[in-house]
Amino acid sequence: MKIAVVILNWNGQKLLEKFLPSVLSFSKEATIYVADNASTDTSIAFTTEMFPSVQIIKNHENGGYAKGYNDALAHLTEDIFVLLNSDVEVTENWLTPIISAFKKHENLVAAQPKILDFKNKAYFEYAGAAGGYIDNLGYPYCRGRIFETLEKDEGQYDDNTEIFWATGACLFIRKNAFVAAGGFDEDLFAHQEEIDLCWRLQSNGGIIKYFGSSKVYHVGGATLAAGNPKKTFYNFRNSLLVLFKNIEGVKIYRILFLRMILDGIAAFKFLLEGKPSHFVSIFKAHISFYSHIWAFFPKRKKWKSTFQYAKNKHLIKQYFINKRKTFKMLK
Repeated sequence: MKIAVVILNWNGQKLLEKFLPSVLSFSKEATIYVADNASTDTSIAFTTEMFPSVQIIKNHENGGYAKGYNDALAHLTEDIFVLLNSDVEVTENWLTPIISAFKKHENLVAAQPKILDFKNKAYFEYAGAAGGYIDNLGYPYCRGRIFETLEKDEGQYDDNTEIFWATGACLFIRKNAFVAAGGFDEDLFAHQEEIDLCWRLQSNGGIIKYFGSSKVYHVGGATLAAGNPKKTFYNFRNSLLVLFKNIEGVKIYRILFLRMILDGIAAFKFLLEGKPSHFVSIFKAHISFYSHIWAFFPKRKKWKSTFQYAKNKHLIKQYFINKRKTFKMLK
């Protein structure tokens, strides 16, 4: 079984300098690629000179995470792709338990390791933590992270378990499953494209798992910081697009109505917190969503699914009203 570790780069020389050494040291069984999204800095010249064993893939434009990886993976022949953010430090034997599971279980199509915070290594990191889910209204959360609450890693998620979505920060995926699902949806550009892909993978009969026996440390926000209004825009807009694309039947319209109300409340919460740019981003996200609906009808017809996507209901109510702040407290 051949393995490709593929790191998407855009003007990230400092990140490559800091984090590539751990990848090279602890990934001897894999071929390491840096896929460059038309960078304007010297990151590729630097990588070629300092890390000559790394293979370079040059994309012709910065198509974001989705198109960037679709273009980069199109001509690779390895059996397993490991899509790794450039701000991730890996650890010894991080590949071993997950690759072993891929060899044993043909229906395992995607996976992720334990994601801990590089800046505070005792705690889980926002993007993925110990495996992802969404509630019935499409709000994403993780074991180890619900909204802004991050749990301390005390071994509570050292298991191997089935999850709904695996983080794009460190996503293991079978090549044939990736191709069969149509790759990433490039209209999403960045953020939540892995949730959409994982939904389609499971609709095709695959399973997705988390492996607590493998761990990496993620900086998070190195490309687009959490406080950036663009991140708010993409998260809110793409969440709606993913729901519209994948949920079968008329219930999607009831969900969208409820989301309009709840997202509006979130927008005014930003305004009260003195963050007017995030307030505007949420309203722009809804406008952009409605402008994309007609383009997404063909996708909806092709991919809408009866797959049971929600492990929990009413996450907003449980978290903000019932004060259930950790995964194990959810009902």
